[in-house]
Amino acid sequence: MSETRHARLHRATSETDITLALTLDGHGRSVISSGIGFFDHMLAALTKHAGFDMELEAKGDLHIDGHHTVEDVGIVLGQTFRQAIGDKRGIERFGHALVPLDEALCEAVVDISGRPYLAWNVVFPREKIGVMDTELFEEFFRAFAMSAQIALHLTCKSGTNAHHIAESGFKAVARALKIAVSGDPRAAGTIPSTKGVL
Repeated sequence: MSETRHARLHRATSETDITLALTLDGHGRSVISSGIGFFDHMLAALTKHAGFDMELEAKGDLHIDGHHTVEDVGIVLGQTFRQAIGDKRGIERFGHALVPLDEALCEAVVDISGRPYLAWNVVFPREKIGVMDTELFEEFFRAFAMSAQIALHLTCKSGTNAHHIAESGFKAVARALKIAVSGDPRAAGTIPSTKGVL
């Protein structure tokens, strides 16, 4: 496992133009601009609690709605993550976290497996947080998991406040990712799979 795992990508379509730089072995620092305030807040929380560094500039067709921007950020973040993680030698591979925020409690389980999957068990009590549609959180995490080629299970165990549920969920995913990408000193640079490849 290299000392600093870093990647930078640019993706432009007729709907969005996104540049993202990601350092997995970071300090939780972020400079994020998506045009959606609450989404920026969640991405900053993800970065902080995962211990990543991230710079994101996303321009999208927000005059239509936030769907394309949120989904495409998930795609680019996943692609960047996949590139930064490399061949996965020496990583823990699995990560698990339970994170509370007041009444809300979310559980995230991650497998950096090369087998993309999202199991989503989160229900929001309202349709919007600020201007952001709460249904877009599932779209973001699905796009991220598919593009990163990881299995991600996110479950909300309790919660009545939509802001708290979202933040608990993002922080739980962050902490699970932090564990999964960390080095396993007993792995000695080997691939954490009986197949010898992930």
